[in-house]
Amino acid sequence: MVGAAVTSAEQAKRRKYENLDSSFIFVPFGVETLGPWGPEARALFKELSKRVIESTGDPRAGSYLGQRISLAIQRGNAASILGTVPRCGGFEDVLDFI
Repeated sequence: MVGAAVTSAEQAKRRKYENLDSSFIFVPFGVETLGPWGPEARALFKELSKRVIESTGDPRAGSYLGQRISLAIQRGNAASILGTVPRCGGFEDVLDFI
């Protein structure tokens, strides 16, 4: 089933933080590395996009938010991959362009 891993991850995060003080708003934001977003992540993104569009008056603002989140995920992916590469020099500045 597509997205099963991310849904499971969101549920695990919700269990992990179930005792969080009620003054906090907690939304697990699960995203598969190359795949779908979890249901709670999609719902949060939809709400945030709506609010950003309303506050800026720019209908493209929601798309920009999605692009920024996607870029942050890819940066994390790159950092994970580069973290497995032995230090042999030449990789120090690889993330400077991101």
